[in-house]
Amino acid sequence: MSELKRVERIHSTPFQTPAEQNVHGWERIGSLAGGVVMVGKGLRRGGVFGLIQVAIGGVAMARGITGHSSVKSLLEKSRQDINNVRAKIERAGDELSRLKANAEAATETATVTGNDSLTSPKTGV
Repeated sequence: MSELKRVERIHSTPFQTPAEQNVHGWERIGSLAGGVVMVGKGLRRGGVFGLIQVAIGGVAMARGITGHSSVKSLLEKSRQDINNVRAKIERAGDELSRLKANAEAATETATVTGNDSLTSPKTGV
């Protein structure tokens, strides 16, 4: 007889990372309760608008059950990107201020001879 091979379950593939929970506490409970209410209202309403309401309620329920919201993670990533850009702009502004201070310090020690090389160039050059 043939020997049966044991099949092991694959929990996640290398390209598929498990979603972290970014919805917690009352927000999660509110999503679940709001989703249940919307699904119920959508089923009672019927038609195309009822179907849309059921779909939105289903998304809210899924958000409450899994504790993960893709929209919230995208917003958090965008906020993090904006903060990174703001920090780079502030560093560039600080560097520009230092350069300005160095240029002003260098011009304080410079002496002016009164010879404008454009109107009276040096002779014999």
